Amino acid sequence: MWHASETRAPATGTLAARVQQILGDMYTVARHSRFVRDLTHGRLPVAAYAELTAQHWFVYESLELATTAMADDPVAGRFCFPELFRIPALESDLRFLHGPRWQSRMAALPATTTYCTRIRSAAFDRATGYVAHHCTRYLHDLDGGQWLGAAVLEAYRFRRQGYRFFVFEGVDPELFRARYRNRLDVIPWNRAERETFLAEVAAAAQLNLDLLTDLENRWT
Repeated sequence: MWHASETRAPATGTLAARVQQILGDMYTVARHSRFVRDLTHGRLPVAAYAELTAQHWFVYESLELATTAMADDPVAGRFCFPELFRIPALESDLRFLHGPRWQSRMAALPATTTYCTRIRSAAFDRATGYVAHHCTRYLHDLDGGQWLGAAVLEAYRFRRQGYRFFVFEGVDPELFRARYRNRLDVIPWNRAERETFLAEVAAAAQLNLDLLTDLENRWT
């Protein structure tokens, strides 16, 4: 449950502000990558978007399994939000894009495999690792991901299906981001734990960019 005090903006120098800086840098690089630029202008085939969606499925399968594993952790459990789960939406999108045999038509790219391996090694038994990977993906999805979803929808003219990944039913993205960031700032970590967490956020951000590079090499 959220509390009213969790809606204030993060102060400069706080943990949330440092996360916001890392993710902001990631978003800037991602948005200006050739793959994202060409995708959002409709210059790539739908198959390229389908492959992006497939890579998201592999990442979120690992991340949401980590959520189940860490649900009882006193710190990580405060960042287990079933309303954010993306696997049902991704599977709906993949059925639309690939048909009923969608699972047989997709494969993880090398960068995706590396990313999933990192999640499984860092986020299944350590709160610092879990929260780092969780906030890197979901805060991005609730921020820059909303821009990407709108751009893809406009470029490819999807109608009701194919873009559900970007739709968070019953969630106000701006309000959720504010409350999430304030929840980050009350985690009772010591300095070493905070730095470990931030290093993992930076690693997760780079893994996301590496995934885009693999897609760029295949489609542009």
